Amino acid sequence: MVEPVTAGTGIVLTSGALYFGLRAWRRRNQRLRALALAEKYSTSTRLKSVGGGGMSLVVNMPQLAQVPTREQEAWKVRDQHRDRNHMELGLIQPEVPELELDANEEQERISEVGRRDEWIQANESPLVEHAALVSEEHIGSGVVVAEESDEHEVDIDERLEREGGESGVVQISLAWDDYNDLDLHVFTPSGERIYFNNKISDCDGILDVDMNVRPVSNTPVENVVWKESAPLGTYKVGVHFYKHHRRRRTKKKCKFRLRVITHGKTKEYIGRMKYGQAMQMVTSFTLSELSKEY
Repeated sequence: MVEPVTAGTGIVLTSGALYFGLRAWRRRNQRLRALALAEKYSTSTRLKSVGGGGMSLVVNMPQLAQVPTREQEAWKVRDQHRDRNHMELGLIQPEVPELELDANEEQERISEVGRRDEWIQANESPLVEHAALVSEEHIGSGVVVAEESDEHEVDIDERLEREGGESGVVQISLAWDDYNDLDLHVFTPSGERIYFNNKISDCDGILDVDMNVRPVSNTPVENVVWKESAPLGTYKVGVHFYKHHRRRRTKKKCKFRLRVITHGKTKEYIGRMKYGQAMQMVTSFTLSELSKEY
């Protein structure tokens, strides 16, 4: 005769195994479907030989406006899930009154950097968890800038020159037009994530401009660059609305521009974010080498 407690325990364990097995199966199918979708709607560009090697191939992930309506609706469901995840993990900072910049501007900047360091020490694990969720996305939320009339709106090169930003074979630059603090998060082929708490990666990527931890500019820019060589593989580019600075009519909604340069080929994206929103996966691209016979 089977003891009731033993039988009950067996049922619970079996149910648990079925639940987690079903969840893993569903996630696997979702990943496979997302990869198939990305492959179907991605665009590729062949670039001339760099440094005497084979042809370089850049494959860009599809953007939200480029996929069918059904897929756009599915993306919105995933985005709502990311928003809930962002909130539940406590990554939205409480608003505090902002002090006007004064003669102690440098001291205030140092203090704000210290507060950010304290925040990341307390929230690094939740931020890693959230970033991992965002990195699963295979459709970009940015809008490719196609109109020539838009090109003069933001002079990213001028801002980079002002801040001492470098250029290179792969360069990812973020610009916006208020005192808020937006952050670049670049997921590299090596599996690392370059952002304000990890500015130099083992694969030679560098975040060399990180602005508005203290609201010092309403024409800020951030820059991640691989100067001499960049690893092959997939790069994903996220933007996080880290902090809303209540200063000089700066609002909780922010329009940004992202520029990606790969071996001289430029793509630009325009997006909008509101404070409290999940990190946005703006775009992704894959670098690979093609033989001359391709």
